[in-house]
Amino acid sequence: MPLESCMILLDNSQYMRNGDYLPTRLSAQQDAANLLVSHKTQSNPESTVGVILMNGGCFTAGVELLVSPTDDVGKILSALHAIPLRGEGDMESGVDVPASVQVASLALKHRRNKNGQQRIVMFVGSPLSKDVDKKIMVKAGKALKKNNVKIDVVAMGEWEENQDKLEALVDAANGSGSNDGGEEKSCHLITIPAGTLPSDILIGSPVIHGGDASMAMGGIGGAGGSGGAGGGGGGGNDFVEYGGVDPNLDPELAMALRISMEEERARQERIARETQQQQQQQQQQEVKQEEARGGTPGDNVEEEEDVQMEDAPKVEQGNGVDATAANDDIGDEDAMLQQALAMSMADAQVQDQEQNQHDKEDDDGDDDDDDDAAMQMALAMSMAADNHQDSTREHGLQQQQQQQFQDPEFVNQLLGSLPGVDPNDSSLQSALENLEKANQQDKKEKQDKKDEDEKDTE
Repeated sequence: MPLESCMILLDNSQYMRNGDYLPTRLSAQQDAANLLVSHKTQSNPESTVGVILMNGGCFTAGVELLVSPTDDVGKILSALHAIPLRGEGDMESGVDVPASVQVASLALKHRRNKNGQQRIVMFVGSPLSKDVDKKIMVKAGKALKKNNVKIDVVAMGEWEENQDKLEALVDAANGSGSNDGGEEKSCHLITIPAGTLPSDILIGSPVIHGGDASMAMGGIGGAGGSGGAGGGGGGGNDFVEYGGVDPNLDPELAMALRISMEEERARQERIARETQQQQQQQQQQEVKQEEARGGTPGDNVEEEEDVQMEDAPKVEQGNGVDATAANDDIGDEDAMLQQALAMSMADAQVQDQEQNQHDKEDDDGDDDDDDDAAMQMALAMSMAADNHQDSTREHGLQQQQQQQFQDPEFVNQLLGSLPGVDPNDSSLQSALENLEKANQQDKKEKQDKKDEDEKDTE
């Protein structure tokens, strides 16, 4: 953005206490002024901004210069946050637009850096004084045009009283050529609809971005459309992809808005896709449940028709009985009694069938229990037999080993195979002879005991 010196004219009359703009007109005006200061100073480091209060006196109209054009953002913001309300509620606004514009022009004329454009942004939120007529406003606009000073007017309420005067000021500042369409409009009139934030309207308006825009015309009812038109003229419709923000002026904000819009679009598509998948799964589950119940819905219809066809003979029989009864002069009561008896017999048959089926299931369960008990008993017997065979096998193996050690030849062979052992040693031979005698003695005792047992048995 080119170098620019801007003066912000603020309305600090008692009308700014009104709450038609949240939270009040004064707070909404301060928020919009902060936006202007941030944009002007960040777009070009050499740009300067000044602040003027259009109601400087307590009981008389006056203009107060708070800050001369400067690039000190802290000084400017401090002045914006300390704006006092002046004037009395039963008096006129006290806002003298021509005098305020003249003071702003002088402040711009005596700025330090004479290069760059000159611009005034004026906020009006109260009725203009009756002493200020349309001719004075036209004269002030022509003076701005002569000094090459651009002006943007932001109307916040009281539009019906101020419309003609503000339009005359902006038209005179634009010049006659711009009214005929032959010259680009450099001055703009923006109306802020009640209930909206002025900063939201100004972010996309020519006040922030510059350029041509149609001026807001009409009353309060058309103010919203006029303000939207003014905001769109600043490139809001040209940069839809970036949320209405020109990426050349604020690339970081534009990129953040673009990423946010893409993420939101992707989230909505994902939600729609998941919803469609859930619907398809639900339909598939319903089809499976129908099939599990007994086939397709067509099959169910056929089954119902079969049931009706099975019941039909009974009805026909009942009709026949009724006819026979009628022919035999039996009353309707007898026919109904017979029909009830037939229905009772049918219910008894159905109950008998259900009881038989239940008894059969119980018998099957008892048979299954008996089979399980027999299987468990056979398994226990098999395990006992296996244990007996293992114990018998171990006992035979122990007897075989004992017999081998009682054989002298086996013992001599075993001792000869051991390293460092002499089988012919006298001590070893005597030990083996003693062992053999002990074994023979044991055998003899066992044989004697066996003979005695046999004699006792006889």
